[in-house]
Amino acid sequence: MSNLVGIDLGTTYSSIAKLDDTGRPIIIDNAEGKNVTPSIVSFESDNSVVVGEVAMQNFGIDKNTFGRFKREMGTDKEYVAFDKKYNPTSLSSFVLKKLKDDAELSIGEISEAVVTIPANFANEAREATLAAAKTSGLSIKNIINEPTAAALYYAFASGDELNGNYAIYDLGGGTFDISLIKVEGTEIEVINSDGVSKLGGDDFDEKLIRIVRDKYKKEAKEELDAEDFTKNQAEEHKKILSTRSSTKIRISSKRKTIEVTREEYENAISTLIAESEITCENAVEEANLSMDDINEVILVGGSTRIPAVKASVEKVFKKTPKTVGNPDEAVSLGAALFVAYKADPSKLTPLQQRAVSKVNLSDVTTKFFGTSVAEYDPDKKTYVSVNDTLIEKMQKLPCSVTKEYVTLRDGQASVKCDVNESNVEETELDFVKKIWEGELELPPGRPAGQKIEVTFAYDENQTMKCSFVDVATKNEKVAELVLDNENVQTDIDIEDFKVD
Repeated sequence: MSNLVGIDLGTTYSSIAKLDDTGRPIIIDNAEGKNVTPSIVSFESDNSVVVGEVAMQNFGIDKNTFGRFKREMGTDKEYVAFDKKYNPTSLSSFVLKKLKDDAELSIGEISEAVVTIPANFANEAREATLAAAKTSGLSIKNIINEPTAAALYYAFASGDELNGNYAIYDLGGGTFDISLIKVEGTEIEVINSDGVSKLGGDDFDEKLIRIVRDKYKKEAKEELDAEDFTKNQAEEHKKILSTRSSTKIRISSKRKTIEVTREEYENAISTLIAESEITCENAVEEANLSMDDINEVILVGGSTRIPAVKASVEKVFKKTPKTVGNPDEAVSLGAALFVAYKADPSKLTPLQQRAVSKVNLSDVTTKFFGTSVAEYDPDKKTYVSVNDTLIEKMQKLPCSVTKEYVTLRDGQASVKCDVNESNVEETELDFVKKIWEGELELPPGRPAGQKIEVTFAYDENQTMKCSFVDVATKNEKVAELVLDNENVQTDIDIEDFKVD
């Protein structure tokens, strides 16, 4: 049978999973025998890279070591090592290469993979994720949102017959997602997803670092150097504060000890937790539900181990949250189910086929998508450009929306075409992100009022095709915002590097 895997490319840790021969999703340990791999890349030279546990020892100390770059996916941020520049996509490709190579040592060549993404990732970040997967040598045919993957695993692994509404609270190292799902027997429908693209364990670590620096400065009357209390150390002491009321931090180079209490730490992170609470409340309200309509809240992601986070979830949803297995593994285990669910059944064993036959999954859009049009403003007595929404947030996938517009001027030679994205419904172009633009040429000499038909079609794989058609001539301009292995690019050739 083919080797199909699901990958959780995380901000702080990543993992990879598959279905065993009986159809049960399992984690594939890395070469070090660990279930998760730190998403950290350390350059030893301009063509030698170490990923994972060894790289983690250098994080925050060595200038050629990088982590937390998932938060910058789809941006132009640069990382410089040995005078060479890398972007977040390149660094992510090294992490995926490590996961791929380690897994293939155990199971043989991987034939197909699914990589998960945060539900609130913008289009650029989604395409950057696929570019990283392509560079690493993975064959990706489908993607899935992280909380949707976690929901899939929860429904599969709960052992109980699920019916009703459930909340998937996913707080990892870098991003926060809240997804509401409706389960009826074996059918799983995502009702709504919302989130914060930069909210997670990394932000909690920074708060702890600030506490330690402020205390040290107050006591020692000098600034604390970055290497005296690193992000790795902050993460370890954050974990201690999840089980103890205080932790003592030894600043070895200064021969000084700083004590931080859980109360101090929880006060420092309270604004971050409040942000997640507001997001949860908005998601439930958008779905026209009340907290009483939610049967259970499922915790996913390592940062949900923080007691203040659990207390916050219980306060907001008015019920004790649950975990299923290891919260660090739920996303990749769900992705393993999803890759098998989407695969050709001939690639599965009979027991695997039986396992995924129980899955019936539908997702929703997580953003608004529209196009720029001219609208008459009676106050200004002229036409102004505005954003007109075609696909709304929370529309069930797949969906297709068609709207008809007309040309504005006699002799109009072309129509500017664009696709805009926003988190809330917007008409002002200043508040939307333009993710594609083109131009549809028109025949000369025609009067105003010629019909232009615009269709936005969004499929289950979170990809969208947008067409702009001149109805009279059938001339068409098409935007394929699709995660296609042939259309994505990265700035490195990974074969030029030794990756360990």
